[in-house]
Amino acid sequence: MSIDIVLAGARGHGRWHLDNIRRLQRQGLVRLAGICELTPLTPDEIPDGLGTPAQSADLGALLDATGARIAVICTPIPTHTDLALEAARRGVHLLLEKPPAPSYAEFRRLADGVDKAGVVCQIGFQSLGSHAVPAIRRLIAEGAVGEVIGVGGAGAWVRDEAYFRRAPWAGRRRLNGVDVVDGVLTNPLAHAVATGLALLGTTRAEDVTGIETELRRAHAIESDDTSCVRVSTPRGPVTVAATLCAEEAAEPYVLVHGSSGRITFWYKQDRVLLQRAGHGPEETGYGRTDLLRNLVGHLQGGADLLVPPDTTGAFMRVVEAIRTAPDPAPLPEGVWRPLPAEHRRVVPGIDGLVAAAADTLALYSELGADWALPKAPRTPRAPKAPDEVSPR
Repeated sequence: MSIDIVLAGARGHGRWHLDNIRRLQRQGLVRLAGICELTPLTPDEIPDGLGTPAQSADLGALLDATGARIAVICTPIPTHTDLALEAARRGVHLLLEKPPAPSYAEFRRLADGVDKAGVVCQIGFQSLGSHAVPAIRRLIAEGAVGEVIGVGGAGAWVRDEAYFRRAPWAGRRRLNGVDVVDGVLTNPLAHAVATGLALLGTTRAEDVTGIETELRRAHAIESDDTSCVRVSTPRGPVTVAATLCAEEAAEPYVLVHGSSGRITFWYKQDRVLLQRAGHGPEETGYGRTDLLRNLVGHLQGGADLLVPPDTTGAFMRVVEAIRTAPDPAPLPEGVWRPLPAEHRRVVPGIDGLVAAAADTLALYSELGADWALPKAPRTPRAPKAPDEVSPR
């Protein structure tokens, strides 16, 4: 029997959820019962095959009217907690887009409220549904790359100025006195941070022992678009470097460094490269479990939930560190250059710097970027690994 669903936030990234719900509806797993938007969708905005769902700007009223069992919440970041708890109080289960909340306090309010309501909440880190994640964990446990030294992550993306004007909260750290924290590491490339922590097995808040951030911006925005973070854990560091000002867009990846090899995971492609001493490179493609499908399977058949809130606690510690850090400083004009034809700004050399941070587990400032936050001098030392070319 299919499960009735309400989607809150059906424009922007919400269009992806509409298409995904349509796919699962065709399989008989779900039915789109309602759409919550401030301005109702026109018939042309609703994909074929989804019928005529009820529409309302009031999520609570829509849930009451439809009797939906699941709410998919893909609304502005500051609204996540209140809308999720509105649904939870009605006994409605949740798929909540990442980042789950703009602060650690809001995250705890969300997680505690969901627990109290006795409902299930799945956080929308789609990369954690990849079958590559448990496969890499098995490789690590089996000692395929020796002793794990740490995990690096690299995200070199291109975004134009319109990206930061797509919504009033885009590119903001706060709006009307409310936290937003829409930075490169907390939203567009948040998967790199969450996936790196997951591969190391350090996903809970208590796994984090320290966080260092370097937050910068080339665009005329409030939040950061070129940043790096190093998260200290008992199992080693997780260092992620990211930019929205790349010279060329590249597939983001995370990189497990071992004493005798390394594992590269292109998480959007579910593709894994194993490089280890005494062996040739081994590349494997994996499947992926859709998180909404997994939530339905959990409710109907007891499947293990893949991304419950507590497994994003470490990521939320990173969000909190970025939220409480000094506001990102603008990069000097000599560091970036405009590309008027593409309506964007590029930081020359940032693509290589992002890759170098993932390779060495070092921050920008430690790699010699004179525009980064000042730190005590340190010569980065690359982890021991086979003599292989860095992934790009």
